[in-house]
Amino acid sequence: MAATVGGVGVGLGLLCSAKSSNRVSSARSSRVKMAVTVEEKKKFTLKKSEEAFNAAKELMPGGVNSPVRAFKSVGGQPIVMDSVKGSHMWDIDGNEYIDYVGSWGPAIIGHADDEVLAALAETMKKGTSFGAPCLLENTLAEMVISAVPSIEMVRFVNSGTEACMGVLRLARAFTGRERIIKFEGCYHGHADPFLVKAGSGVATLGLPDSPGVPKGATYETLTAPYNDISAVEKIFETEKGDIAAIILEPVVGNSGFIAPKAEFLNGIRKITKENGALLIFDEVMTGFRISYGGAQEYFGITPDLTTLGKIIGGGLPVGAYGGRREIMEMVAPAGPMYQAGTLSGNPLAMTAGIHTLKRLKEPGSYEYLDKITNELIQGILDAGKKAGHAMCGGYIRGMFGFFFTDGPVYNFEDAKKSDAAKFARFYRGMLEEGVYFAPSQFEAGFTSLAHTSEDIQQTISAAEKVFQRI
Repeated sequence: MAATVGGVGVGLGLLCSAKSSNRVSSARSSRVKMAVTVEEKKKFTLKKSEEAFNAAKELMPGGVNSPVRAFKSVGGQPIVMDSVKGSHMWDIDGNEYIDYVGSWGPAIIGHADDEVLAALAETMKKGTSFGAPCLLENTLAEMVISAVPSIEMVRFVNSGTEACMGVLRLARAFTGRERIIKFEGCYHGHADPFLVKAGSGVATLGLPDSPGVPKGATYETLTAPYNDISAVEKIFETEKGDIAAIILEPVVGNSGFIAPKAEFLNGIRKITKENGALLIFDEVMTGFRISYGGAQEYFGITPDLTTLGKIIGGGLPVGAYGGRREIMEMVAPAGPMYQAGTLSGNPLAMTAGIHTLKRLKEPGSYEYLDKITNELIQGILDAGKKAGHAMCGGYIRGMFGFFFTDGPVYNFEDAKKSDAAKFARFYRGMLEEGVYFAPSQFEAGFTSLAHTSEDIQQTISAAEKVFQRI
């Protein structure tokens, strides 16, 4: 396994198959050629982005439609993007970036993949939304069910937040209990019950909870530190017979990248079974990313319910929740637990998801992700430490993260020890060198099948320069 929390992981280190290598080379060669040589490289400027963002602030709260995009924790201004292809992005000022955000995870085969775009174009000829069943829903459902160990039936929705809202209601309906346990620094969308000690944008903005969330909405939400099995055991002792479910990110990506201790997931599975509670894996981020069957396949632990998103929509809005048949048959119209969605299962999202999963299933895909992510995180940590910075980090397949602290980082409290001011300086320096990471210390990074060894080496070289400057 390639997971670590205190240092770099040792990945599988296997080369991809010839077929997968050709895919990557093809994606690289088909990318729009907008890069310039070092000698021709113009001065880094964000003048057009600044103008666009100033205008946006008069039109939208904070000038953005999702808080972490606002660059609050790293300083400076958001970058307004113009186009993406493969592993690269271009902003409206013409600057080019190697992208390690990947639209926050969905772009695992690369941005604007030619095959996906062609399939979408054909689907669009038939319409963008039916408001009625379409055969594509069956196709993607079959693919998800065959891949994810816990899922026997699935319900498609439009976002990860929707998926987590639905699965929480389902867990309560099935068990007849109301209390849930979540982990500090873990983010499960912006629904009221989850905005208690949440990660992601909430952590980035330093908000302990959100105004507007009534006490009654979070009264039944209990929290524990991630990777602390004894804290969970104490909650079950205190709240015996009242816990409906535990929901967690099996690999945390919303406090930065934090891998589970070997005994933690097994311990959680054991406790829930012994107490008649359900175990929910929020695999919106890890699903189809750290293995084709998600974190549950990677770690060999099967939860009762699972939420998915991001990759299964191939870059279009999507979410899903699924699990054992006996539980899922409580969902309307099969059962009494109500949940609905106008655009759920829309043909465009289904098409993009189908063709993305087909690509991921090709031999060598995850070995390739493991190889390049290992090179990336090892190179960054070595460069940082060589320049005298305290650092730790790790990765699993196409998901990674690093902190400006000696570590180890096992939970959100550990993550908060990272030097966020130094991360902000590093972040801005990397932008000027043409590398785009998530604009927060508390977010994981992502690689894709479109990233090449050249991308990785350019990123490490850029990091070496920036580490010397900061």
